[in-house]
Amino acid sequence: MALSKEKKQAVVTDITNLLSDAKLTVVAKYTGTTVKGMQSLRRSAEENATSIRVVKNRLVKKAMESNPGFASADTSQLTGQLLYAFNSEDEVAPAQTLAAFGRAEQTLEFVGAFTQDGRFIGPDDVKALASLPSKDTLRAQLVGTLSAPLSGFINVMSGNVRGIMNVLNARAGQLES
Repeated sequence: MALSKEKKQAVVTDITNLLSDAKLTVVAKYTGTTVKGMQSLRRSAEENATSIRVVKNRLVKKAMESNPGFASADTSQLTGQLLYAFNSEDEVAPAQTLAAFGRAEQTLEFVGAFTQDGRFIGPDDVKALASLPSKDTLRAQLVGTLSAPLSGFINVMSGNVRGIMNVLNARAGQLES
């Protein structure tokens, strides 16, 4: 069903807003993906605040032209049946979501991604981003790395105190006997 001019303008406005808010916009081919598969992808994307849109490439290009950050972006790769994954909270979440779905459904193929400043990155770079740990995992690793020397120092210091206490308790036991 063809969209009316007003609906097309609403779609362009929506995509423009999503592009300006998104830290990363991943583009993928979904030819051959079932409706049930797309529903599953949308559900899993919602869990990490990723928004999945299937929009005509012409409307996406119009949205990019109207957004100053994306006006000079390379849109030559935007051909065929594509879906767009937006996330305004996490840079790697859309890539990870699509990669996880792509492992289960072999019908999904990365085309590339647009960064927040309008740069296009290729599918190999998107796959590399998808293999990175999540922000929460990275934060936990950082805290663990920072706290490890402090924990070791505390254990060493408490070991010395325990040693002194053991010697004093043994000496006190000798004096009582």
